Parts: sequence; C-alpha cells; structure tokens
Amino acid sequence: MASGLIFNLLPIMCCFSGKVRAVENTRIFARAMEDGVQFIAYSMKLDSPQDVAMILPIPVKAGAKEEQVKFVNFEKYPMLFDDLAKGFPAEAGSDFAARNGPIPLGGETLKVQSVGAFEASFVPGPKDFSRLDARFRLPEGAWDKLPQYRDYGFAVFKLKQGVHSVHPLAFLFPSRHPERLFFPTVHIHDGEVHEKEKFDHTLYFQTKQTGLRALTGCDESEYAAVAFVKCGFTRGLVDAGLHVRRIKLQGELKNEDKILSFS
Repeated sequence: MASGLIFNLLPIMCCFSGKVRAVENTRIFARAMEDGVQFIAYSMKLDSPQDVAMILPIPVKAGAKEEQVKFVNFEKYPMLFDDLAKGFPAEAGSDFAARNGPIPLGGETLKVQSVGAFEASFVPGPKDFSRLDARFRLPEGAWDKLPQYRDYGFAVFKLKQGVHSVHPLAFLFPSRHPERLFFPTVHIHDGEVHEKEKFDHTLYFQTKQTGLRALTGCDESEYAAVAFVKCGFTRGLVDAGLHVRRIKLQGELKNEDKILSFS
C-alpha cells in the first residue's frame, strides 16, 4: 500500500428496528487486521422507549458465512472509548436528539449470540432477515426501498429500552474492501435517508501509515496506544505500539459515510 489516506463514500448506515428518542455521543473505532479482516467497535448513548435492534450493514466479502463474522465481548472493558479519548486534548460534549423486512424464504434460524449485555446476530443478506428472530427485523418491505444493500451482510444488536450508555459493540468481519476502513455514519432512524443529519460522532482508527494529519484533517495521539488504553483487555484488537488517530463529526452535516481509503 502507498502511504496516503483519502476519504471516500460508501453506502453504510446505522438504523433501528423501532423508534428511539435520542442517540448521542457515538464513538467508533476501526482497524484493518490481517488477511482482509476489519475490526469495528461502536458505542453510543441511547434513549429508547422500547427494546430495539441496531442494524449495521457491512460490506462483507462475497459468500461470507455466519461463523466468519465474530462478535467480541467488551463487557469487561466498557471504558474503551473513554481511554481512547485520553490520548487527545479534553473534548467538549455535544448533545442532540435523533430521529428516528424480511423476504420470506426458508432456511435455518440464524444464531443469536450473547455478547456481554447484548444479543447479536450476523445476517448474511437482506433475504435472510426472515431467518432472524422477529424482534430484530425491520418492517416488511423496508429493504426493498434500499436496493444498494442487496449484497451486504448485517451485524444486528438487540438493545434494551431506557436511557443508558452502550458498552462497545465489537465485531470482526472479512471485508470485500481490505484497502479501506469504513465507519457506519449514515443515519436512518425514521426509515428514510435525509440529505443532512445532526452528527455527534468521534471516529478513532489505527493504521501503520504515517504523516496522515495533513491529508485527512485528523488528530494524532502524542503517544502510542499503550500509554492510555488497556490494550490487553482488547485482545490485541487495539495495537499497543501504534498511535491512535481521531476525526470528529459535529453538528448538521451531509448524511454520508466516512471511509478511509489506502492509496
């Protein structure tokens, strides 16, 4: 790979199976692992009047099987993102109120895994939502309105009702774009994609490339991650020897996904 990183756009989104009152302080960590696998950790503060499922479409490698998407339990390290923030100057918070279908085919019921305080499943494609517990599904016909996701896989997390901070939702998947890091930042909280949305996101990532600050407008930690992250608790998913980089998305912005491309 060459030494530069540039932003690109891909159709990735975060959506909920039911209405939520607010989603705040979204924080995402991304890192490319070996053999084309990508790691994502996702955290937020959620206010929901009911149990909901958060659905993250992910560009998995074609033909990816259930067992190839691995969910990681971060229940014992809920402070991951607080520790990541220690590598940078003090941050000012930002609050906002967020707005808030299966295709009937046969097949075995998809596995529901317990991942810390949550339940999670990998759905290989839109047609497979019929194999998932009904609690995790979008209304019938919802995916017909989003044909761009016809060959995507989906990481699905069941979140409990109430106001609470979500401990990191973490998983590894075989990426069809190993030369890119992606962050699921497009908002779909009310069944539609709006041109602009309120953002309250902090994106963290690690890469072996150097001198990226001018290219991406990102901040870089002064020290390697071992100085402020309990890397042993991440099972090596945060590299102790690498610096951490950060990009902040705040306020009303174009409703796009942020993708880092190695080039």
